Amino acid sequence: MKKIVPFGILVIVVILAFLYPGNVVAAKPATFDKADVAWLLISTALVLLMTPGLAFFYGGMVRKKNVISTMLQSFVCMGLITIIWVVFGFSMAFGTDVGGWGIIGNPKTFFMMQNTLGVAWGTIPVILFAMFQLKFAVITPALITGAFAERIRFNSYLIFITLFIIVIYIPLAHATWHSDGIFFKYGVLDFAGGTVVHMSAGWAALASALYLKKRTGAEEVHTPARISYVILGTGLLWFGWFGFNAGSALGSGELAATALATTTTASAAAAMSWIFFDILRGKKPSAMGACIGAVVGLVAVTPAAGFITVSSSLIVGIVAAVVSNLVVIWRSKTNIDDTLDVFPCHGVGGMVGMLMTGIFATKAVNSAGANGLAYGETALFVKHVVALVAVSAFAFVGSFILLKVTDLISPLRVTPEEEIAGLDVTQHDEEL
Repeated sequence: MKKIVPFGILVIVVILAFLYPGNVVAAKPATFDKADVAWLLISTALVLLMTPGLAFFYGGMVRKKNVISTMLQSFVCMGLITIIWVVFGFSMAFGTDVGGWGIIGNPKTFFMMQNTLGVAWGTIPVILFAMFQLKFAVITPALITGAFAERIRFNSYLIFITLFIIVIYIPLAHATWHSDGIFFKYGVLDFAGGTVVHMSAGWAALASALYLKKRTGAEEVHTPARISYVILGTGLLWFGWFGFNAGSALGSGELAATALATTTTASAAAAMSWIFFDILRGKKPSAMGACIGAVVGLVAVTPAAGFITVSSSLIVGIVAAVVSNLVVIWRSKTNIDDTLDVFPCHGVGGMVGMLMTGIFATKAVNSAGANGLAYGETALFVKHVVALVAVSAFAFVGSFILLKVTDLISPLRVTPEEEIAGLDVTQHDEEL
């Protein structure tokens, strides 16, 4: 039965595709801004590139016997999550709000990408917006994989990320980015996914590390397989992040340019902050540290990118790198085996970015936003603190429950013997 079900689901998808061909064009097709369409097409491709970038970033950090399995866990998200998103995921995230709760959209609105031809989302086609948002949904579960790297069963991983997207990610996306979403109406600002993407993945990572417990031989010295992969992955992530943040302006104007500038500035500042803080602690500057710092800066500026000035992004990057570095140090002294420090970097980085948005956001950058603490107003910061607590509780508790459900369906963890042999061979019959 376990062998039949996965392929059986694909057969159902094929049947649905015949029943819902999606060829109905709006009675009065919308007109689109060609410059905005061009920029979002490029941004969508850039964000997709981030997932292979993450595969290299994580793959280089694990031990040699787990490189392929770790990279595949990121890569496979591009396949599985795309199918979910096209069938009903996008509709549940951005479809008509159900019940007025601001938590979930109607799966019928864009089911199987119906009602998308000739329809606009602002100045771009709704199908382009759907594909742009798909790339965010793809990379979010991939981020979690660093926490349980080297010990999770691949088939069980597929079940978990399916549940995570439906139960955790989609409701957060609807609540934060849909005009009828509960966080959106409350006034929470998340320009490109600090809350929806990084906090949800970070808290799910912490839940995963706690649930799966320590790796066999975790106390041994962990030697990264390929630091050159980490550097390559960081470069791809940084490059792709311009689409992630600047693309979230949904247009090719000044706001996109500002988001691009704050993104690269925060990342640069965080990379140097991580290196200099390591030197302050008596450590040698390392390529790994520079790369991790750069990614932390990208994470932290994500919710703030289109709401803060470029000078403020320097503060965001420097502070986030120091805070995440301190949390990594704390984590290393505990029994929490977050293999690649996903929670300290993505979870904590996302939370720092969310709070920094509440401090440094200004209407001078984005009139659709609000002024933060630095500009004499407290309301936004208070709202972000409330949302931070709510999202953290929801993502952590929800993920822990989903891990338990997955474990009941299919054991999450490989056997000690498989773990010692390495997941590349035991899960995929492949070797680096």
